[in-house]
Amino acid sequence: MHQINPKKLLHSKWTAVVPVNKEKHFLITEVKFSEEGHVEHCVLEAILSKRAESIDWQILKNSAHWRQGWI
Repeated sequence: MHQINPKKLLHSKWTAVVPVNKEKHFLITEVKFSEEGHVEHCVLEAILSKRAESIDWQILKNSAHWRQGWI
């Protein structure tokens, strides 16, 4: 499991261990925080197709599915 600082999520780069729809490299393009400082909304965008989807940022901690950076 990765340790991730939520305040550094925006514009962070991620690589899918198992590509989906031939998409491997992703970028966090939007992060919204609650008044308490918790992540409320996070958007992951595929680099090639520009397809974006809202995700639970906690899934990025799973090193079996995600690697930080573009590998």
